[in-house]
Amino acid sequence: MAIMERGNTQQARGQPHETPLKRDVGQQEQTYGDLLNNPQIRRWIERGVVALVVGVLFALVFDLRIGITAAAVAVIVDVVRRARRSSSVTAWQKSSAAERRTERQLKTLQKNGYFVLHARAVPLDDEGVSDGRIDHLVIGPSGVYAIDSEKWDKRLPVRTLSHRKLFHGPFNKKDRLDEARWEAEQAAKALEERVGFEVPVQASVAIYGPSIPWKVMRVRDVDVYAGNRARGYLRRRPKILTETDVQRIFKAAEKALPPKYPQEA
Repeated sequence: MAIMERGNTQQARGQPHETPLKRDVGQQEQTYGDLLNNPQIRRWIERGVVALVVGVLFALVFDLRIGITAAAVAVIVDVVRRARRSSSVTAWQKSSAAERRTERQLKTLQKNGYFVLHARAVPLDDEGVSDGRIDHLVIGPSGVYAIDSEKWDKRLPVRTLSHRKLFHGPFNKKDRLDEARWEAEQAAKALEERVGFEVPVQASVAIYGPSIPWKVMRVRDVDVYAGNRARGYLRRRPKILTETDVQRIFKAAEKALPPKYPQEA
């Protein structure tokens, strides 16, 4: 009915009436164009072409069965490779392997009532200056956490001194820990203003590369641990927030801590 009214309006204004055949052809061309512009479909087309080439080559050199197996392996390898590089944050898809690795771990916590915001900008400080970024803001039953992912040189040892100093080889990481703690404090202030009650945010640093000789160590009020322990670090903590609290804080965080990078359309 709506289509008939729209067509009558065009005729009343003296516009040429479009035949159903032309409209159908146009819709088909637009549909095909949309499909080809879809990155996922285009990626599978590329995989299919590569698999076909690999399969034919192996079939000619060996036999058809080996060719089919080689084609399937080519597809699987490409899927795994792209999955390891994929990220919900565009800026992390080309580099920043540490952030992507933590992101993959945190995805599995969603079924346990955790929500995660990646690459969030820290609000301006009292002086109106801020270039901080929280890699992963985690909100769940055990509290709120600001996790920064770090890739350090694996050849240099990591050690701590009296829970006040952290060294990576000869390098004192005091400034990095202070920055992480400051980011968490700014996030806590922003969340408290939104929800109307105190929201402690625990700062932590997940380190990839060198061996970490402890499970979790609190240094300068920042939890430090090996990157592959990020999921366990959160799961083993006692529950202190209700489901309602978690939902409320998450919605507040979405508004109070905007994305650091432009979001994909």
